Amino acid sequence: MIFSLLSCFTRRAVCALVVVLALSACDFLAPRGVQPDPQVANYWPETTWDRGRPAGGQPATALHWRDYFVAPELVALIDTALQNNRDLRLALLRVEEARAVYGIQRAAQFPSLAVAAQGARSRVPGDLNVSGRSVVASEYQAGAGVSSWELDLWGRVRSLKEAALQEYLATEEAQRAARITLIAAVAQAYLGLWELDARIALAGQTVASREESYRIFRRRNEVGAVSTLELTQVETLLNTAHALLAQLQQARALQAHALTQLLGVPQVVAPLAAEHWPDGAVFAPLRVGLPAELLTARPDIRAAEKRLAAAQANVQAARAAFFPRIALTGSLGTASAQLDGLFASGSRAWTFVPSISLPIFDGGLRQAGLDLAAARSHIAVANYERTVQQAFREVADALSARQWLTQQLAIQQQSLATQQQRARLAQLRYDNGATSYLDVLDAQRDLLEAQQQSLQVRRRLLASQVDLYTVLGGGSEQSDGSSAELRAAPSSP
Repeated sequence: MIFSLLSCFTRRAVCALVVVLALSACDFLAPRGVQPDPQVANYWPETTWDRGRPAGGQPATALHWRDYFVAPELVALIDTALQNNRDLRLALLRVEEARAVYGIQRAAQFPSLAVAAQGARSRVPGDLNVSGRSVVASEYQAGAGVSSWELDLWGRVRSLKEAALQEYLATEEAQRAARITLIAAVAQAYLGLWELDARIALAGQTVASREESYRIFRRRNEVGAVSTLELTQVETLLNTAHALLAQLQQARALQAHALTQLLGVPQVVAPLAAEHWPDGAVFAPLRVGLPAELLTARPDIRAAEKRLAAAQANVQAARAAFFPRIALTGSLGTASAQLDGLFASGSRAWTFVPSISLPIFDGGLRQAGLDLAAARSHIAVANYERTVQQAFREVADALSARQWLTQQLAIQQQSLATQQQRARLAQLRYDNGATSYLDVLDAQRDLLEAQQQSLQVRRRLLASQVDLYTVLGGGSEQSDGSSAELRAAPSSP
């Protein structure tokens, strides 16, 4: 319902009405959003492993991934993935989309000014004219005008702009999280290839050794030096080694396919030597920090916080919909019946049309909109708290994995040394005729299993270091040149 203020109220009455409505809206528009309670602990549950260790290292957010990962081949693979991965590209495009939406909402704060010119010429028949004669009329206009600019007295437009800004910032944080996840995924895939290549090399050596043993036993069997049972045992062990090698080669192919998908371009990764990474100095020293630091380090937590702010801004916009909308429409220019008279003296023309729209009945539409915004605000609070809890669990899991896998690796290396000694002694006893070859076969089988498990545990320990860097928000404040234009937040008036 549109009312003309100039015809119904005096200027004084209008001002009084605006003041009264503004005062009545103060309490209604006051922030009423539910505040999250992340319940941050004062310490990590798994910190005993770090006690007594020398302090050092940098926070994950201050340590660029190029400084954390030391293998040149891995750095090159990560660079390739950051440039070509389709999932990361989609995340970048979503940032551009959110930025455009924010620009649209931001522009709604300002009046829309347009310059227009028009001319009209018409003929009125004589039977439609009082004079009884046909009349030819001309009208020419030129000027600038403002079309329906809303006076944002209740903050509706500002709230919608703020919601769009927070959604944009949340999308940008989500893009950063996607980048960190991609870096970690490439590193994990590379570690998987290293493990499989090391195990394949070990299995290949085992196959070659057992083939030689089978050749010797077959000749000795032909001359009756060994029994057929012993030859069968050697052949069985050889077939087992062949089967293990085939399984590892299949797993390696699947791992290479997964890495290729992460890279976004076909690329052949050459087999990696088992000794490619020496013990220690695989990753740069990393400082875990306090639990409270995680709230500002993790991009997914920051994204959830931004989405919460956007939801609360939408609540404010929904509340403002209950109050009148005041809009201004006006124009200033020249008008004349003759084209050459547009800029003559006395041709100035203007219009000024303020309007107010006061909602009276809408069938509960505005209340439903407010209820919807409030419900989404509560959802955003719950999602923020869940994100914080999930982040703390991931850090605790990574710390626990680092602690216990370190102990497991030490135990596994001790067991490997024991199995190597056992295999050597069993071979000596067999050569001296003190035992059967079955003991040698058992010792060799257990030794191969210990070697394979040692490689698996070492890879899992390295993977836990990647996980720890990731869950601590690794490198989230670092940027790559490919997306530098998307990093800067738009200015807000």
